[in-house]
Amino acid sequence: MAADGDVDLDLEADENCTGKPAEKPRKHDSGAADLERVTDYAEEKEISSSDLETAMSVIGDRRSREQKAKLDRERELAKVTIKKEDVELIMSEMEISRSVAERGLREHMGNVVEALVALTN
Repeated sequence: MAADGDVDLDLEADENCTGKPAEKPRKHDSGAADLERVTDYAEEKEISSSDLETAMSVIGDRRSREQKAKLDRERELAKVTIKKEDVELIMSEMEISRSVAERGLREHMGNVVEALVALTN
């Protein structure tokens, strides 16, 4: 029995009283070893400068072709004649800006019905 001022503590002693922490189960160790092998392989692989230059030139060529195709498409759309009344109709019906209405009409070669259907979808 504890006297006044003494605190009675019940401490349960661990079964392993050697001072060493209990060992954790090692069920995931094989995965860690596999991961180390994969990262080691990736670290050893080098990229040659010629391969890098080739890849950059391919990307640059693709980008320039895409820009040229976009410019050609814009020129083709600019050639399409559209009526001012059709633009006004689409602007009022769809409540969109003039540039969007003109673009829709040009993409559908001036056909108001097709432009309206495309703008609603």
